[in-house]
Amino acid sequence: MEVILLGIYSFFVWLIFIKLKWLPWNIGTQVTVVIIPIVGLAALILLLNIFAPSSSDVRVVKYSVPIVSQVRGRVLEVPVEEGNRLVKRGEVLFRIDPTPYQLDVNTLEAQLVSMQGSQRELEEQAKGAQAKIEESQSRAREISARLDLTRKRVAQYRELVKTGAGTRFDLERAEADALEQKGQLDAARNAEAQAQASLGQIKQKLGATVKGEFSQVAQVRAQLENAKWELEQTTTRSPCDCFVVNLQLRPGGFVGAVARSHVMTLIEAGGQVVAFYNQNELHQVEPGNEVELAMKTIPGRVIKGKVDSVVWAQGQGTFLPTGDLPSALSVQNQPAGKFAVKFDIAERDQAVFLAAGAAGDAAIYTDNLHAVHIIRKVILRVGSYLNYLILKLH
Repeated sequence: MEVILLGIYSFFVWLIFIKLKWLPWNIGTQVTVVIIPIVGLAALILLLNIFAPSSSDVRVVKYSVPIVSQVRGRVLEVPVEEGNRLVKRGEVLFRIDPTPYQLDVNTLEAQLVSMQGSQRELEEQAKGAQAKIEESQSRAREISARLDLTRKRVAQYRELVKTGAGTRFDLERAEADALEQKGQLDAARNAEAQAQASLGQIKQKLGATVKGEFSQVAQVRAQLENAKWELEQTTTRSPCDCFVVNLQLRPGGFVGAVARSHVMTLIEAGGQVVAFYNQNELHQVEPGNEVELAMKTIPGRVIKGKVDSVVWAQGQGTFLPTGDLPSALSVQNQPAGKFAVKFDIAERDQAVFLAAGAAGDAAIYTDNLHAVHIIRKVILRVGSYLNYLILKLH
């Protein structure tokens, strides 16, 4: 751009001083002609870098998602392809043989039904034992009351026999009734004890309760839920809108639930465009400022956007938690690091494919001195068309 401006300036100098000779071409005018472009270009460059800063260090950053199978098995199907075909969220990536996992689910479902039946049977037995305990306790209370009354009569008959007012027969009959009732009371208490022991055994078989279910049933249900989850994991689906790269999986292969055993890698369809600027170029930059990008992978096209944020931090401003003391000398010897600026792509250009790692140029247009923005836009567009040039012989 500077060359173009100098060319235009030189044309007008030639036209005014040489061709038309409107002004004399002497020492004074020659010095003036030389000083004007020097001062003008210096001022233009300073203003451009303050109010329309540019960066040639632009990167398209996208996150990768390594895919690892959650379960082991033989691969039956890999319906995706490596390349530029977009894989939607929830789309099937691969399937493995679900037969052993389906068998586990069937087995545990049968066990759960059997355990639930056994639980209901034991619960009925427990209810019967509890009813028997209550019946035995009620009978024991009734007999105990009658026994107390009989013992009082025995005591009364003994007093009457001693005084001669009662008969020996009545006393013996009362004593016989007391012995009989004592036997009945013991029998009722023995029946209660047996029922209590039976109830204890039943409760021991049932075990503790977990969320309203007995522990054995809850344990089988938990195993069944895990088996169903493993069965679902035989079909692996895409967690995002992504592109498939590094596809190593083929039908017939075997995958195992091993960490870091990646079968493919997904690259997210979206991403983040970041540019790095010198520290003194950002004092006028604010979120929402207009941005234009000229990517090397898309020659001749300018992509619009806005400033999302400035990342006011970089590696040189942090100390790692190590046992070594920071050295002031080593910090001073490092050149001042650049700060990253994140961009949001405009809606009209969101469909443009930006490859991960693509580089280019960026210009930020601040809210001041809009006149110089035109020059920066021209420079950016010229640079965009220059991306068509491939200057190499090999």
